[in-house]
Amino acid sequence: MNDAHQERPKWKGEDMPRYLMILNYTGGVDKTPGGMAGWSAEELQGHASYYERLNKALTDSGELVQLEALTPPDQAFVVTSDGTDTTVTDGPFQEFKEWVAGYMIIDAETEARALEIAGLYSAVPGAGGRSTQQPVQVRRMYHGTDGSSVEDTIAFGEASIE
Repeated sequence: MNDAHQERPKWKGEDMPRYLMILNYTGGVDKTPGGMAGWSAEELQGHASYYERLNKALTDSGELVQLEALTPPDQAFVVTSDGTDTTVTDGPFQEFKEWVAGYMIIDAETEARALEIAGLYSAVPGAGGRSTQQPVQVRRMYHGTDGSSVEDTIAFGEASIE
């Protein structure tokens, strides 16, 4: 599943569009004091089981390409460099309002299907078994070989390291 050289699924004879779905540490509509730390063992299990079932279904359908959960913000680093000197600062970073908790890469035939899958991730249950309505950012990935137009290429811009 994580092999970058695997053959991509085809849609209308072209590589299927690929989408990045980003989850952050905001709790959606769940306002449990302490966040997930305040959930019962059953609520945590329901949350994890939902993700397991959804991820298996999307893997079985060939739509889930990769997913990763990330360590919490207090274990993060921020790196800045001018090309000569590099500064590394370790967390926590209170000035950030949103921290990425994890991401999924999805192959979807259409944008509508990608948004439908994002809705499934957003509906993950939380406290009391209620949907967390976790915000999911959906962004189409640029590949150039997936039917992107010349205008898409120009809009994306060019980057090089010399």
